[in-house]
Amino acid sequence: MKLNVQIFALTCSIFWGLGLLTITWWIILLDGAQDGPTALGALYRGYTFTPFGSLVGFAWAIADGYIGGAIFAWLYNKLLSREGEEAV
Repeated sequence: MKLNVQIFALTCSIFWGLGLLTITWWIILLDGAQDGPTALGALYRGYTFTPFGSLVGFAWAIADGYIGGAIFAWLYNKLLSREGEEAV
């Protein structure tokens, strides 16, 4: 069964974006806002454990999740069609 690349990419972007937003707000609620550097802040420019930083991270995660999901679904479909060609 092939994956719909656009739907899978959209699902990944929503899942990753909301996941990062939820984890960030969880940390803010437990430890308070922190403006220091983070490991993800090195990857997502502007991301910090602050309310504004969580929105910046959310935007980066949406884009990153979409690109990663699209690449994964495209590669999955390519490998699946290759397997079907060899079986014939």
